[in-house]
Amino acid sequence: MSQLISPGSVSLLQAIARRGSLSAAARELGLVPSALSYKIRQLEQGLDALLLDRRSKRASLTPAGMELMLEGARVLAEFAAITERVRRISAGWEPNLTIAVDSVINESVIFELCEVFFELKAPTRLKLVQETLSGTLQALSDGRADLAIGIAMPTPRAEFETQLLGESEFVFAVAPLHPLTQVSQPISEQVLAQHRIVAISDSTRSQQTVSVGILPGQDVLTVSSMQAKLAAQVRGLGCGFLPRFVAQNDLDRGRLIALKTERQVRQIKVHYAWRRKAKAAIGPALNWWLEALTQATTRRALLAGYSFPGGAVVDSAGVSVKV
Repeated sequence: MSQLISPGSVSLLQAIARRGSLSAAARELGLVPSALSYKIRQLEQGLDALLLDRRSKRASLTPAGMELMLEGARVLAEFAAITERVRRISAGWEPNLTIAVDSVINESVIFELCEVFFELKAPTRLKLVQETLSGTLQALSDGRADLAIGIAMPTPRAEFETQLLGESEFVFAVAPLHPLTQVSQPISEQVLAQHRIVAISDSTRSQQTVSVGILPGQDVLTVSSMQAKLAAQVRGLGCGFLPRFVAQNDLDRGRLIALKTERQVRQIKVHYAWRRKAKAAIGPALNWWLEALTQATTRRALLAGYSFPGGAVVDSAGVSVKV
């Protein structure tokens, strides 16, 4: 069967469908009509199916012939893609690359980087996993990720390479009708402790979770993502700090109000990390992402509420920025 369904047999059917006659198809293929007819009959006998409708002067494919032509071409294209993928993987490309992305990172910019990476036509399949707090670094530690972006509290580990991505600005925000809007600022911790805070659950799989900004005895609404935290605060279900790029649109539209607190945390240092290895052992896909993360424009965009300014993008080499 594998010998019957080949690039040659598919090209025979494509020529007949395109030309509408055996003689014209034979000329296109550099055959005499009798040779083309013989090849089609061999194919029909091997498949035990009628592929060519011979009832009229105009040669046309039967439904079975059309299906073989279309599906055969698709299968052959898939085999060609697999062959190219195997060839490039054998040249050193990673089959898969998993990136753990923390909720403080601008997801739309991550997708823009993915778009540019895909332009490489690399055989590496990307997987993005969303993590929060200590879960971002743990994904790297557990081997579930090859690169972790958005680590706010890195723990020095000999097996990791860690680089500063930049600083993320946070703002304390509440809905317009929240009681804290009536309190004089800066708001003390004693007053804050009397109001529910919205917190994102730590995505770590260990029992040692991390919580940030929760005061002793404070009521807590725990959600699973940054977008859920934003939605809860816009609805007035609680207060809390948000990355400015996440909150800015709602601040501009008056759905959130920024307040000053005594414990105002304006900037948090954010890092990225990968498993330490010799430079020669770093695969091309991971190396592309590491090169992209060295770009100042990329770093700023990942921690701010905008895509690459002026249409700037990291080029497919991951080493420069085009405007």
